[in-house]
Amino acid sequence: MLIALAICAAIYAVVFLGLLIGQRRILFRCDAADVDPATLGLEAETIRLETEDGENLAAWRIPPASGRPLILYFHGNAGGLDLRVERFRAIVKAGMGVLAIEYRGYASSTGRPSERGLKLDGEAAYAAAVESGVRPDRIIAFGESLGSGVAVSIAARRQIGALVLDSPYSSIADVAASAYWFVPVRALLRDPFRNDLLISQVSAPTLMVHGTKDPVVPIRFGEKLFTLANPPKTFWRVEGAGHLALGERLAETLDWIARTIG
Repeated sequence: MLIALAICAAIYAVVFLGLLIGQRRILFRCDAADVDPATLGLEAETIRLETEDGENLAAWRIPPASGRPLILYFHGNAGGLDLRVERFRAIVKAGMGVLAIEYRGYASSTGRPSERGLKLDGEAAYAAAVESGVRPDRIIAFGESLGSGVAVSIAARRQIGALVLDSPYSSIADVAASAYWFVPVRALLRDPFRNDLLISQVSAPTLMVHGTKDPVVPIRFGEKLFTLANPPKTFWRVEGAGHLALGERLAETLDWIARTIG
């Protein structure tokens, strides 16, 4: 019995230390490729953005048609901009513009990712959008999964036209505590991404889209965030869909943006 308890304690200690030391490798999967959008048939300009703390980010920019909004696109924790090219094509086809960044540590962007760092990356993207001549009320903060934390932070701090979230979470702390219930995750987490504490500061119209079978960010965490959001707000449940369910409602999402922004 004592040997069995010792083995269990040793296994727990290894798992505990692994999560403590490797949590950022789990949360930030810096596996994005540095791709020329032209090779994917996308007429986007590749630009570099400087962050407040001196990092240099890769970004794709496509200006909007006259009078159309610009979408600031913040992708999820895995892959890069090339994996979102079909979404970008649909956005451009609707006449809207795109400014999408590779976070620090992803692709050719410098630095190492963290919650504070990604939010500074988002601020750099917002500043670049405004500097390009786009009015703040024509900017859409679009956050996908992990990127919802960046989008909510921008929406809480800056003037925008609307906020769109694909598979969002109340907090990374909530999601992690659910997945790793056997360790004190909330006390150990370095990047909690507390959307639940920021969403009440957002006054822009908000759309959230979530799949009912999402195995990565269970829908209950998106629903929790929605209850805390200010009106006007809309929540679309995509029955039977998994993670990143907005892809199944992309055309309707773009119509929602067009109606909301005008």
